[in-house]
Amino acid sequence: MTEKLDQFDRAILRELQRDSALSQRDLADRIGLSQNACWRRLKALNESGTLLGAGARVNRQALGLDLVVFVMLRTRHHSAEWLQTFRRHVLTIPEVVDFHRIGGDYDYQLKVVTQDMASYDKVYQRLIEKVELDSVTSYFAMEAIAEGRPLPI
Repeated sequence: MTEKLDQFDRAILRELQRDSALSQRDLADRIGLSQNACWRRLKALNESGTLLGAGARVNRQALGLDLVVFVMLRTRHHSAEWLQTFRRHVLTIPEVVDFHRIGGDYDYQLKVVTQDMASYDKVYQRLIEKVELDSVTSYFAMEAIAEGRPLPI
């Protein structure tokens, strides 16, 4: 839908990324549309899959989730069956908040958010228990300089 997004659609997306709890009236006021026009655009953005619902950003440290680990995985297996099993398995681990298939020296990258090293070790043990991996390399974040930034619209 990117070709069909105009300045108002982009403004809606920018505002919702800043504050997804905005009322429809406040959103319409901020972008300079009537409430009905804003509602129609929101509906279209949802129906097209451009807008993926609304959510709240949660402070992970407030929940005691102080450890962020970037896990780089390499595998020798590339069959469709292995990939399906692997994806299903990784998606059962709630501490994995981002999961990407990548190019380069590694095949997959995970972002794991957990309480501490002992908790991460449990995630690691769970990760390797059901699928064969060639290598697992973990990088521990020392500081989050920018996290969960809005998309550039």
